Amino acid sequence: MSPTLAKWSIADYHRIIEAGILDDRRVELIEGDIVEMVPESAEHAGRGEILAMLLRRRLGDRAWVREARPITLANSEPEPDIAVVDACGVPYVDRHPSAGDVFLAIEISNTTLRGDLTRKRDLYARAGIREYWVVDLRDRRVVVFREPDGETYGQKQVFESGTIAFTVFADCRIQLGEIFA
Repeated sequence: MSPTLAKWSIADYHRIIEAGILDDRRVELIEGDIVEMVPESAEHAGRGEILAMLLRRRLGDRAWVREARPITLANSEPEPDIAVVDACGVPYVDRHPSAGDVFLAIEISNTTLRGDLTRKRDLYARAGIREYWVVDLRDRRVVVFREPDGETYGQKQVFESGTIAFTVFADCRIQLGEIFA
């Protein structure tokens, strides 16, 4: 018989953080599990910064572009590489954005590709996050998921070239060449 692992609530996770127990570790809470985050390569960090800069320029003050910051879901507090969230007029200082605040979550992916295309995809879909992009560094493509429908997304598109239009802000378009140049 395999052991039962303890699941952590959001409140438990916040108490652990406040106690300083995780100060020297990069972790996120995924479905009640405290998960170590993989260190970022230079390419991962650089491509993420490029994409975040492009989104900020194109969105202006219509939304906030947050990099590697928590979002609070039902039993998870992931830190997507980029989250485009509602610019609700005040900074998120009393709480992290919740699923209803998130227009787009993006993971920059190389070594975590399999999990980003399955576990993270399903986590974001169950939370109702409207749009989720996986920037696949290995194959130089972006996998876009839209229309959350309970357990997963109803629509999946793979972009290997061309332009991606962000659903909520249709005038915000990103050319793949801008990300992978």
